[in-house]
Amino acid sequence: MTLEELETFLCIARVGGFTEASRRLNRCQPAISRRVHELERSLGAVLFERSGRRVALTEAGLALLPYAEAVLASVRDAERAVRDASAGGNARTLSLAIVGTLADSHIVDALRTFESRFSQVEVELRTATSREVSALVRGGEATMGLRYFPDPDPRLESIPLGAERLLVVLPASHPVTAARLPDLRAFEGERWLSFPPERGRSDSYGHLLERLLAASGLTEPSITRIDSLTAQRRLVEAGFGLALMPTSSVREELRLGSLRAIEVESLDAGLPVVAVLRRRGYRGTLAGSFLDVLKDHTPELLTW
Repeated sequence: MTLEELETFLCIARVGGFTEASRRLNRCQPAISRRVHELERSLGAVLFERSGRRVALTEAGLALLPYAEAVLASVRDAERAVRDASAGGNARTLSLAIVGTLADSHIVDALRTFESRFSQVEVELRTATSREVSALVRGGEATMGLRYFPDPDPRLESIPLGAERLLVVLPASHPVTAARLPDLRAFEGERWLSFPPERGRSDSYGHLLERLLAASGLTEPSITRIDSLTAQRRLVEAGFGLALMPTSSVREELRLGSLRAIEVESLDAGLPVVAVLRRRGYRGTLAGSFLDVLKDHTPELLTW
């Protein structure tokens, strides 16, 4: 069992396929397959169930997952600790993973402020889904993650930063033209777009729309599950349905006029934004400094 084999295993588990993992790791697919084969041979167990181009973890793969994450995280922590010690205790790199839509929010202002205060520091920034952000932090690929909703994983610490406002988003041609409504009754019978609910999570983004529609008295609403915010935006633009989206995710479409947003007075909805860190992971000095900057920017970041 090698670090390269564990890295390949984790990447495939995260992205759900060998082809995408080969792209992410910049390796040819035969090399990816060979690493998995060697890992399975050394463990004497099949780690993935293959279904076309998609794969899923077997029971053995699920058993290996947290240990593989812990091993790679420890190695990456060691590398960062040694680099910082060699630099006299002054960290030079901060690795961040962030949900893509948050990159359109005032978190960008926090990043600018941080870089102006620490001009010698390089910020390594990766965008991902909330689930992927947590995985990158667990595996040590990112020191800190910014995502929606706290992560219940006991290996992670979720630090609340507030909540991002949600709006009802509809196509520019929709017959409802009001900028503000008292409730959602004007949308009775409409199709809604939402994320699939996360298994074992009653507070996920996918559950949120269901609860809000039920609280508004919309019985048996039509909800189509789309596991991509970008795809949801395009479908709303095409008139395929309505969606509940964070302000930051539709700022450009609202500016261009391809989408419209309606404020609903009775809709008390927001997406919690949190910073996630590994509880026993190496953080250095920069993670705390960036967290302080984030908290300073909270009033501007979290619009209500």
